[in-house]
Parts: sequence; structure tokens; C-alpha cells
Amino acid sequence: MEFVLIAIAILVVALILGVSLLVGRGRRTTRLDDDAASGTTLTRPRPPAPPAPRPTGATASGQGLQDQPDAVVPDAPPTVELPPAEPEPGLVFDQPAPSAGRLVRLRSRLARSQSSLGRGLLTVLAREKLTEDDWEEIEETLLAADVGVSATTQIVERLRTQSMVLATASGAELRELLVDNLAAVLGPDLDRSLGTSRHEGRPGVVLVVGVNGAGKTTTVGKLARVLVGDGKSVILGAADTFRAAAADQLETWGERVGVLTVRGREGGDPAAVAFEAVRTGVEAEVDTVVVDTAGRLHTKSGLMDELGKVKRVVEKQSPVTEVLLVLDATTGQNGVVQARVFTEAVEVTGVVLTKLDGTAKGGIVVRVQQELGIPVKLIGLGEGPDDLAPFEPRVFAEGLVGEG
Repeated sequence: MEFVLIAIAILVVALILGVSLLVGRGRRTTRLDDDAASGTTLTRPRPPAPPAPRPTGATASGQGLQDQPDAVVPDAPPTVELPPAEPEPGLVFDQPAPSAGRLVRLRSRLARSQSSLGRGLLTVLAREKLTEDDWEEIEETLLAADVGVSATTQIVERLRTQSMVLATASGAELRELLVDNLAAVLGPDLDRSLGTSRHEGRPGVVLVVGVNGAGKTTTVGKLARVLVGDGKSVILGAADTFRAAAADQLETWGERVGVLTVRGREGGDPAAVAFEAVRTGVEAEVDTVVVDTAGRLHTKSGLMDELGKVKRVVEKQSPVTEVLLVLDATTGQNGVVQARVFTEAVEVTGVVLTKLDGTAKGGIVVRVQQELGIPVKLIGLGEGPDDLAPFEPRVFAEGLVGEG
């Protein structure tokens, strides 16, 4: 009997313990389920950024960059061994043509949009005897094309000294003479090389700046194609964090030619994104990093100061070798004002003139160079992906004058 009572007691204790365990387990499961339902997730420190693949066939984008104050950005990136990139199966990239000769190929497009300038000048110069009214008409034609007062005076004075020759010159000779005079004021001796090559073991860093609507993001995408066409490896930095569409657009440009794009969260610190892009470029040993910045009004001193911060932060990783200011060719004198303010903030080294395909004001090239001493290095002559070309004074002058 005693054995029966002991067995019953043991059984009861076992049952009580089993029920307790089941209840505890049920409560733990319920608590985790409740946490999941409320959207709570475990927060882990952001791990170090993974090695960036060499952008010779890979496309990607960096996400989750945190704001990094100017004072706390590390001075040097960690040393990371980078594996070779493996392109996705079946992925085909565009193969842009080299930049050499690109402006020559686009000359007819330039001539179509600027031909009124050439036709007007050639018509007047072909008259048997040039009067004061004729010279005033030439001046007005040049000024209307945004050539500027100084350059216009220089051109007219040179043409006046050659007027005796013009009296008996053929149409072809007149055209050649006009091209010579225009090319002379376009700064044929200015250094228009782009600082896009590696230097002292670091990539060339190109900072692209400008006001809203000038076409910066599109220019960066087209510039990537120019560089890839010339055989360079490139990384793009989407530092326009105020417009998600800008980062998406830039990433699309990069994907078409197999170029990596580094981007951050919307509204994040532009300097942090630029820093991350250059850091990635240093680790990947690419030739060039091109950073797209947010458009900003040149009249807003706070925004211009922020642009200066972007440059300072980037230079903690690698020197900025080129600062390109994108100007809308239709803005005229306002473009010169913009260029002056941006130069004070970040020391602009070159100008990109966009939208020259829709204006007869190509003379803005002359004014920008003469008044600011900054060479025009690239021009945009259309909306096509390969309509950005290195600036060549002689070819540009021939385009302005037209075929005669």
C-alpha cells in the first residue's frame, strides 16, 4: 500500500512540473510573438562596410549610411582585401565610344542650333562695302549670342583690320576667317584636361556642383559613360540626398555601363555619402570617383557652406582633383554670377555647359572663360546618353559659324 501511495505522489509531482514547464514555454512564445506583432526588432551595431567590388561588371548601391559630422570622419579607411567582381550571368553593359572625336561627331547638331549666328555674321561680312551700320549689326549679333562685350570688341576690331581682304574674299574664305577669330577668343591655350586619373595611389575625385535644374545628375551619368568609354574604372557617389529620384536616376545611369553607385538614406548627410563613395573608391582602387551634389541656390550662404564641408570631408580620403560647375547655357549673365559664387566656395576648376542644343547663345563659353578664368571643359549638346563631349575651341567655333 505504501508503494502505491509513493508512486501516486511521484506521478502527481511529475504532472505539476510538466504543467509548469508547458505554461512557461507558452508564455515565452506569446511574449516573442507579441514583440514581433508590435514591429520591434533587435538593433545591432552597423557592421563595417563590406569590400566594394571592382566596378568592372558589377552594379550595386551602398545603403544605410549614417550622418557623420565633419569632425569625426576617420582620416584613413581600414585595409580590406577586395575580391574580384563577378558579373551577373547574362548581364550586358553598354559600351560607350571613346571621348576622342566626340565633339566632331556632334558638330552638325551644334551647327543646327547655332546656325543663325554664323549665317548672320557671314551675310554681313559678304557685303561689298561694310558701313558703320554693318559693324554695329555684327556687334549686335555677337552680343545676342552672349559672347560678351570684351570678346565682341576684340572680334570686331580684328575683323575691321581684315576688311580689305574681306572685300574680295570668297564665301569659304570668309567662313574660315570668322572661325579663326571666334576660336581665338575661346581660349585655345587653356588647359581643358580633366583631373580623373589616379594620383599617388588614390583615385581622381570629381565633385560636380551647380544650381537646381542645371542638369547635374544627368551630367554625372553622361560623364561616367565618357570615362568608361576611355577605359577608366569609375564609382559614382549620389550625394544629392534631398531627392531620392536623383539617387535612383544616377544608379540607373551607372547600371547601364556597369558602374557602382554609392547612395545613402533620403535626407541623410551629403558629406557622409560623398565620404563613403570616395572610401569605397580608394579600397577598390578605381581610377575615378564622381560625386553628384545637391542643387543649391548660389544666393544661400548656408548651402554654399555645406558644399564646402562636402569637399573637406572627401579630402580626408583623397584629394579632390576636379570641381566641375554645371551651367545651363540659357541662363546668360546669371550663369557668370553663379560661377563666381561657386568658385569662392569650392574653387571650381572647370565648367560644363548644358542645353547648348536648344539655344543660340553659345557665346556664353567665351564670357565665362574671360570673366572668370575658368575653362569650359565639357559641353552638352542633346538629351542622348552620349551627347556630352570634351570642349574643343576650333570645332566649337566651326559649329557656331555653321557650314556657310
